[in-house]
Amino acid sequence: MKTQSSLLSVLLLSLAALPAHAHTGIGTVHGLLDGVIHPLIGIDHLLVMLAVGLWAAMRGGKSLWLLPLAFVSSMGVGAGLSMSGITINAAETWVAASVVAAGVLVWRNSKMSSVLAVALVSVFALAHGYVHALELTDSANALAYSAGFLLTTAVLHGLGLAIGLLAAARMRMLGAGLGLVCGLVGLGLLAGV
Repeated sequence: MKTQSSLLSVLLLSLAALPAHAHTGIGTVHGLLDGVIHPLIGIDHLLVMLAVGLWAAMRGGKSLWLLPLAFVSSMGVGAGLSMSGITINAAETWVAASVVAAGVLVWRNSKMSSVLAVALVSVFALAHGYVHALELTDSANALAYSAGFLLTTAVLHGLGLAIGLLAAARMRMLGAGLGLVCGLVGLGLLAGV
């Protein structure tokens, strides 16, 4: 319960923060390759996607597939909202807050119901998908670009899962290390650094 309260506090406090401006654009977005590359050049995306995979490995069982699937699905929905012209207020702040929250989740190896875990990663993913799609400059290639960043997201989740499963004996240390990095980067993004 304490972890859930801490996560809720982090998310609520993030609403008061100034925009993180983690996405400054990568130039003209043309299609699949730009989509594949985009999650790899943003530390915020890279850390959250690895953390979700690692947290899924830490939780085990059906979380191994449920959390990554929920993330990728919700990310697609977020991209669709962006492409449809629907505005998500403070999306950049939500992305930055997701880095901090993902760090707390792997650091604490937070125990919670699968429903709450799926809800959390879905909220993270909605914001990430939304800001990914904001980079679009060519609507003709929107599907290819989206397919690219969804593919890379799935690969990063798989990498996080593999690291977690292969390093099971060092899971606590690995979670603490990634949690610390996520926390510091996320707080830096929220502070506008």
